[in-house]
Amino acid sequence: MNPISGKNIVLGVTGSIAAYKAADLASKLHQAGGMINVVLTPSACQFITPITFQSVTGRKAYVDADLWGGEAHVVHIDLGHNADLVVIAPGSANTIAKLAHGIADNLLTVTVLAANCPVLIAPAMDGDMYAHPATQANLEILKDRGVEFIGPGEGHLASGLMGKGRMVEPSEIMDHIRWMMAGNGELQGRKVVVTAGGTQEPIDPVRMIANRSSGKQGYAIARAALDLGANVVLISAPTSLPAPYGCRRVDVSTAYEMLAAVQQEIGNADILLMAAAVADFHPRQASEQKIKKNSRLQEIPLEPTRDILECIGEIRQKTGFPRRVVGFAAETESVLENARQKLTAKKLDLIVANDVSAPDSGFSVDTNRVTFLFPDGQVKPQALATKYEVAEAIMKIVVEWLQD
Repeated sequence: MNPISGKNIVLGVTGSIAAYKAADLASKLHQAGGMINVVLTPSACQFITPITFQSVTGRKAYVDADLWGGEAHVVHIDLGHNADLVVIAPGSANTIAKLAHGIADNLLTVTVLAANCPVLIAPAMDGDMYAHPATQANLEILKDRGVEFIGPGEGHLASGLMGKGRMVEPSEIMDHIRWMMAGNGELQGRKVVVTAGGTQEPIDPVRMIANRSSGKQGYAIARAALDLGANVVLISAPTSLPAPYGCRRVDVSTAYEMLAAVQQEIGNADILLMAAAVADFHPRQASEQKIKKNSRLQEIPLEPTRDILECIGEIRQKTGFPRRVVGFAAETESVLENARQKLTAKKLDLIVANDVSAPDSGFSVDTNRVTFLFPDGQVKPQALATKYEVAEAIMKIVVEWLQD
């Protein structure tokens, strides 16, 4: 499912102190299975050496001297024609200007002109340079030609000033690259709705009833669906996790808000994956003011929240959407029995059960040990795996469903 694996990616590095981040990006791309051809401009070589990139990619890093070597008439053609993606990070104001006006006076710019693939640029320059009308005009020219940009971010710049011009972090660029490379995946054109995180039910403006869900499994599922080219809507309860690039994130807090968001999104959805930990109860009446410690509060009356999967089942019976529904059962005892009851009662196509009391598969950790239960009685235990690997296993089932 990894959309970067096996892809030919040209990584252009230009003259900027942010070139050191490019080495980290090259390493991440290589670890993701990409075949990375790094091309450094002469200015880039003043900040970082080709051997750095050769060390992290295991491949030759190209410089201008290669343009004038024995294979000068083909090196840029080979690089450009074989590329599935060109990434320029950092992208200096000078290189952006050259590309906007078709100037090909070094190996990187001539390679970009020879390429017939998508181009992604992560600008990096001083804030005033980025804000200059000439730079802004050049950016618009390239955007009109279909070039993608990520960043720049705001913060401390090499000049000592604060402003917009920092190259975004390699992890953010990787996220964008994954999304660009997944466009023709097996779920292209399919709408996938994922819920994630734990809802929060207010007691007063300060306190709430919550649960320990981190949202990691739901976010991993959203990432796996994006890696297959799906159109992903991520309905998220509060969490510190960044949303995977390419999804449409809908932020909610309470169980009621999550139900409303799910109802809004499932009208044309192919798949709903309810990975969120939704509160079963909420205070009957939330206080408008903070409840004081000396108020002698003896109890907080609770009432059940509406069962989202039950509501979705009623909608699905009438409309046929979502086409398939996957539920999750986070249990601490009688895991399979409780999950099987939920599978039947909610009329699910699959339920993913796990024992959240286990230290290696509970909340907040990066691994999970789950069991898949199907309506026909099949039970498929899964080995301990990362939450992304669990998400991959789920999405393989989704792909089989949608190919039937």
